[in-house]
Amino acid sequence: MATNLRLRPETENALREAADRTGRSQQDLIRRALDEYLGLVPARTETLDDLIAAGVASAPRPLRQITRVTLPAGMTTEQLLDRDDRF
Repeated sequence: MATNLRLRPETENALREAADRTGRSQQDLIRRALDEYLGLVPARTETLDDLIAAGVASAPRPLRQITRVTLPAGMTTEQLLDRDDRF
């Protein structure tokens, strides 16, 4: 069935960007969204790799290296936090 669909400008731009980003046609994206909404196909479960490839997510960054600090004898963490120069 052919139909006309009037979209808000924001929706039109988002659809166009999604089509460019994923390499799928706008019609394919609309058909899939409508099928999912109506329960005709199961909703997609995309992996992190899929989302990264689509530009939706970025790859996780490695954790920062944490340096262990040894306090001088007799100094407590409370003393470290209770400083006059803090704001």
